[in-house]
Amino acid sequence: MTMTKKIRTVLFERDMTIKELAEKIRTNGNNLSNKLARDNFSEKELREIAEALDCEYDGIFTLRDSGKKI
Repeated sequence: MTMTKKIRTVLFERDMTIKELAEKIRTNGNNLSNKLARDNFSEKELREIAEALDCEYDGIFTLRDSGKKI
């Protein structure tokens, strides 16, 4: 599964939009949408996204409240 799919899956689990995530990581929705389209994220960005989504990041997302791995 690509990082983009993983991020979208967690967004769905969290009932959160791309725009809401973009606000949490202090970027704009267009920039985040473009990165999702390219599936191009740095490790730092993935850690910021995981924190904003209340997840642990170890190359995978683990939902803190349920332990589900995505």
